[in-house]
Amino acid sequence: MEYNSLSDALKKQFGTKVYKLSLQTGCTCPNRDGTLGTGGCTFCSEGGSGDFAAAPADIRTQIAEAREKVDAKFPSKIPVSERKYIAYFQSYTNTYGDPDRLRRIFTDAIQCPEIVALSIGTRPDCLPPEMISMLSLLNQIKPVWVELGLQTIHEKTALAIHRGYPLSVFEDAFCRLKAAGLTVVVHVILGLPGESDVDMLDTVRYLSALTPVPDGIKLQLLHILKGTELARKYLESPFPVMTLDEYCCLVVRCLKLLPPETVVHRITGDGPKKLLIAPLWSADKKKVLNTMQRYIRNA
Repeated sequence: MEYNSLSDALKKQFGTKVYKLSLQTGCTCPNRDGTLGTGGCTFCSEGGSGDFAAAPADIRTQIAEAREKVDAKFPSKIPVSERKYIAYFQSYTNTYGDPDRLRRIFTDAIQCPEIVALSIGTRPDCLPPEMISMLSLLNQIKPVWVELGLQTIHEKTALAIHRGYPLSVFEDAFCRLKAAGLTVVVHVILGLPGESDVDMLDTVRYLSALTPVPDGIKLQLLHILKGTELARKYLESPFPVMTLDEYCCLVVRCLKLLPPETVVHRITGDGPKKLLIAPLWSADKKKVLNTMQRYIRNA
């Protein structure tokens, strides 16, 4: 089975291998600062889903430090001067803050010659018109991707994980971002407590039926991490988590539902080993990826 992978899409768009640099804006989240809540979504770690991001610093320093971490992954035949990166603002909600301050941060990043695109992780309820206008202007310099944490279309699950907004808010933000010409990547978590395979596939079906379809999707395995509300509930009353084979089978079914123009940015994900409670098999990244590729080849 073939699917539209991010690696292939980046090579087609930029003509070479491209890696992401995980950076921070210093933003918090309305689900943490008391606006909506104080604990964040139940699955979200203290690092705000950016546990591998560079340490807080000015953006040029963060980019330099993040490059040191990822440069070993580049083929040696690609000279340092020709390596290309995406500035990935991953931690917390990166459009939740002063627009002028964020404009300076994003502009500093996008003006670095080695940066070919910005990828900005956020919530759909944190995209006022002035923020989308600012991102649209940056998009005229270099591509800007907006990554929306949807996770699920099911309101019962959204309430249980303390997501903090209804599906209608996602739909509105998605339409406004697309109307502004921005690239939209949607995050989906597979394995949320109480969701069946049918529920999870319905989320992917819903996204596949949007007009226009999402430019990208991230399929993320649920990680139960120390210090989260989800971990507390799991340790008090353990609920089932997927096996590796169950997860691989489900991902293949999801991929078959996606339109060919939607780029698949992720088919699993890393949880920090020092924080991971379950599923423990996900810590063996090489085994996970090899098993996943075998399932995809045989699909």
